Amino acid sequence: MSAPVETAKPVGDAAVPPSVRNAAAWSWRLLLIGAALAVLLWLLSELKVVVVPIAVALLLTVLLAPFVGWIQRRTRMPRVAAVGIALVGLIVLVAGLLTLAGRSIVKGFGELWDQAAQGIDKLTTWLAEGPLQLTTADISGWMDRIQGSLSGGSSELVSGALHATTTVAHVAAGALIALFCTFFFLLDGRTIWAWVVGLLPRGSREHVHQAGRRGLVTLGAYTRTQILVAAVDAVGIGLGAAILQVPLALPLAVLVFLGSFIPIVGAVVTGSVAILVALVSNGPASAIWMLAVVVLVQQLEGHVLQPFLMGHAVSLHPVAVLLSVAAGSFVAGIVGALFAVPIAATLNTVLLYLHGHDKFPQLGTADHVPVRGRGHPVLDRSIAQVAEATSERVATLAEAADRADDDAPAPVVGTEADDAGEPGGPTPPDAR
Repeated sequence: MSAPVETAKPVGDAAVPPSVRNAAAWSWRLLLIGAALAVLLWLLSELKVVVVPIAVALLLTVLLAPFVGWIQRRTRMPRVAAVGIALVGLIVLVAGLLTLAGRSIVKGFGELWDQAAQGIDKLTTWLAEGPLQLTTADISGWMDRIQGSLSGGSSELVSGALHATTTVAHVAAGALIALFCTFFFLLDGRTIWAWVVGLLPRGSREHVHQAGRRGLVTLGAYTRTQILVAAVDAVGIGLGAAILQVPLALPLAVLVFLGSFIPIVGAVVTGSVAILVALVSNGPASAIWMLAVVVLVQQLEGHVLQPFLMGHAVSLHPVAVLLSVAAGSFVAGIVGALFAVPIAATLNTVLLYLHGHDKFPQLGTADHVPVRGRGHPVLDRSIAQVAEATSERVATLAEAADRADDDAPAPVVGTEADDAGEPGGPTPPDAR
């Protein structure tokens, strides 16, 4: 019998199973990506006084751009005048709405939170003494937390909605930055985008430009659709409160409108506030009718507006929307919840296009952005130097090739028949 052959044991990387090697390769790459995202989020949080107004300006730009184009087509005026008219019109509209409803809204928000807190107390008493007979210890603990958040909720909502700043100076600075950026985004948006794209490597500029066009379409569709959905929620719940003679119907409608910009969560919270106000002011029967109104409006939003309008605009699954809102609120509070869904929708469109799936094929790829302006002295000089050096190199190589051709011996022209001394050919040396 022959002795068994011993096989060599694997050494080094060969001793590690392929699955472990692949997992390790994925792990360190994911860690690097996570670290980069953490640094990016930290920078955004440190620069939120500037970043949030720029984000607001971008949303205003996608809203006002069609109006600016319409003004130009109808009046043939320069673009700078059309942009000025659009911005002035927006400021006048917002100021007019605040003037008309400002007093009742400012006065009503304080009373709104007080009545919501009283409604929580009533609800606690009913849960403890009503047919459910729940223990008061746990209920009181949860209700104290909710009441505490409601008592400070108005200032948190206002500060979060107004660019996440806590001082009037920051709010004013944020508003000025937003208006300034909106003006130049509308006026020179394409030039600014061309400059940004020009910072990228030359081979990726066209792909990024086409992906950015599609992302902008998604952002505009989301913004217009969300305004429509918020307006439907506000009008429905506000009319229901007015018909049921619930006090503070106008502040309730404004609160619902603002809250509806936070998908799913905002509508639930603001609807609950409306029910609590109805409970305090008009009793349980009015609260039940207000609950029916809120449920009806939210069903209309969830089964009609969201699938047909928002689903077409952003193409995000409800689970993705909910997780985006939760992650945004965890990272940046109310401001993060407001901007989470548009950011997720835009990134979804951009990344899908970069991976070969075009959500808007009707846009085509004929639109090309000039990535560099003309007449740049440093760039033109560099290009000229490179072109001159290239032409000199080509000329040198051509001269060397010609010289090599001249020095080479001329080939002897003849045939095998000629060499054999056939008629018509040269005479062999022996024949001479």
